[in-house]
Amino acid sequence: MSAPGATPAPVPTPWPERRSAVRAAVAGARLLAALPPGRIRQVLGRFRPGAAPATAEQVLAAREAVVAASERCAVEAGCLQRSLAVVLLCRLGGLGVVWCTGVRSRPFRAHAWVEAGGSPVAEPYPVGYFAPIVTVPVGMPGASSPASPAPPVVAGYRGASSSSSA
Repeated sequence: MSAPGATPAPVPTPWPERRSAVRAAVAGARLLAALPPGRIRQVLGRFRPGAAPATAEQVLAAREAVVAASERCAVEAGCLQRSLAVVLLCRLGGLGVVWCTGVRSRPFRAHAWVEAGGSPVAEPYPVGYFAPIVTVPVGMPGASSPASPAPPVVAGYRGASSSSSA
């Protein structure tokens, strides 16, 4: 038998009234993260425009809710699912954000993040650390289709390809 209070209290979800929305966003992001980059861009580009642009504080609250709900999204390697979950959660809340992916060549690294007001939100890397490859305004006014042109060829890979062989 353990002493009273020995069990740590669960971490509260920053959006307790929206717990089901957070879970849905995390689950949807897991499915989206399995798609090729070009297909993710197409799916995000289909969100109806007209949402109010999210503030950095709103995006941070969404990110904190996602990280509290999912261990997979909480780790650095979970940046793709985390960023997609934040985008979905913001859009479910009627907010528009910008979803980005980028690379760095030395040392090679890839990363996905969410921007509000033209700046990455709660990212450990300085602005410009990654060269953006895909940038998609999701639900933003005037964003009726994926905004960025087709991603450039990077190391022989073109993001719009949907076939892969194992």
